Amino acid sequence: MTPAFEDRLTLKGEAATAALGERLSLWVRPGMVVLLEGDLGSGKSTLARAFIRTLMNKGADADIPSPTFSLTQIYHETRVPVFHADLYRLNSAADVNELGFVDLLTTHAGLIEWPDRLGQPLGPDVLTVSLSGRGESRAAHLHGTGAWSQALQRDGQLRAFLLTTQHSHAQRFFFEGDASSRRYERLVTDAGEHCLLMDMPQRPDGPVVKHGKPYSAIAHLAENITAVVAVNTHLVGQGYSAPRVLQADLGSGFALIEPLGSQVYGKMLLDGFDMREPLETAAAVLADMALREWPRNATALGVQHTVHDFDLAAQLIEVDLLPSWFIPHARGVEATGEQKQAFAEIWTSLLQLAKPEMPQWTMRDYHSPNLLWLPQRDGLKRVGIIDSQDTVMGHPAYDLASMAQDARVDISPDMEDHIIAHYCAARERQGGFNRADFMTAYAVLGAQRTTKILGIFARLNKRDGKPGYLKHMPRVSRALQRNLQHPALAPLKAWYLTHLPEAIGASA
Repeated sequence: MTPAFEDRLTLKGEAATAALGERLSLWVRPGMVVLLEGDLGSGKSTLARAFIRTLMNKGADADIPSPTFSLTQIYHETRVPVFHADLYRLNSAADVNELGFVDLLTTHAGLIEWPDRLGQPLGPDVLTVSLSGRGESRAAHLHGTGAWSQALQRDGQLRAFLLTTQHSHAQRFFFEGDASSRRYERLVTDAGEHCLLMDMPQRPDGPVVKHGKPYSAIAHLAENITAVVAVNTHLVGQGYSAPRVLQADLGSGFALIEPLGSQVYGKMLLDGFDMREPLETAAAVLADMALREWPRNATALGVQHTVHDFDLAAQLIEVDLLPSWFIPHARGVEATGEQKQAFAEIWTSLLQLAKPEMPQWTMRDYHSPNLLWLPQRDGLKRVGIIDSQDTVMGHPAYDLASMAQDARVDISPDMEDHIIAHYCAARERQGGFNRADFMTAYAVLGAQRTTKILGIFARLNKRDGKPGYLKHMPRVSRALQRNLQHPALAPLKAWYLTHLPEAIGASA
């Protein structure tokens, strides 16, 4: 259990109180509550409004009405849905219960003024901010438990890192988080200079799943920020547009990295851009990578990072996500031992068809959320590559399938065929390329990836409370169905038709 977080601050003026609210908002997630204690005029509303404005990503002119008369003001369009409550006029716990805070906290964060009226705890993730004083100097006492304790301890480590950089006084903005524990902030100095701060703490060991190891170790997922720094540095050295690492503390898990802009492939696809040239160029990057010799060890600030083989154990533990998580999601029952064994045996045989003759760096997440279009650069450098820390030594078909069979946005089958043809033409010009063997590996690894993703999206929904990924499942199923049309995958197609036809859009 994480110990409670305690801190005492002196806030010089209203701006400092607002700045505290802005900083706290960087860490909030649904279920986390901020209780604001203090007399009238102590700054509770100032802090709450700054907190909400930052979640809105709007300036000081954003209208944040007081909930004094409405009791609760709910915001759905903020980065994290949040409610703001003022309990000053309530006299009993029964009145509070009618406001439904417990239900709201399943999807929202909460800010509550006058929390002494609550009469009941609101879960484990609570930050109490006690404000006192008036005028130009206020005192703030922070007491955090659960997720708030973890967040504020991490915030203290982050600020200590920034003190070692030229960005110690930069303004911090939430940039993004993802399905992992990794998160980013955008830093802006007074001079208008921008960079990104990556926050990637050491991955905790998960439960043992096989051979005495957790899933992450078997699947060769990055355990810490060393992988990011090492992989990015080597990619930049090879002439590709990965983010340059400006400064890093490998021990604490923080790095300042180059921003590559905002033209993310996924957003461009959703906005209807003509993506032929960006996608062709991204395929050309992969064809160019096939010409290189890739090291099994890369160095980051004097620390060596090993790039593991994408071996059979890693590939099998990934496809096992489907019977372990997707079958219970789709059928409401656990997969049987016989289903799992037959599934693993089929994959063990199929994956022999996708063993690379000359393994190359395979980034595994070479797809629209992690590709950026940089038209101001030349040639292959027009493709920005991020989130490559899970790179392994694998088959070049894997990353091409990742891009052409995108799980998050629609890429038409015709465009997929065009991307494949563009890649294969480039490889054939290089010489020594067998298109038929490559297409077999493409179908096998495409099916392996889509199978894994169905399991991951089901796990994110069930285990992690992130149902938003479920909307992508039909797209992933369609891609899996296309892969299963390859004759070499007939045994896998038969397994799906027998045990899980709904995963490939078929009838039982």
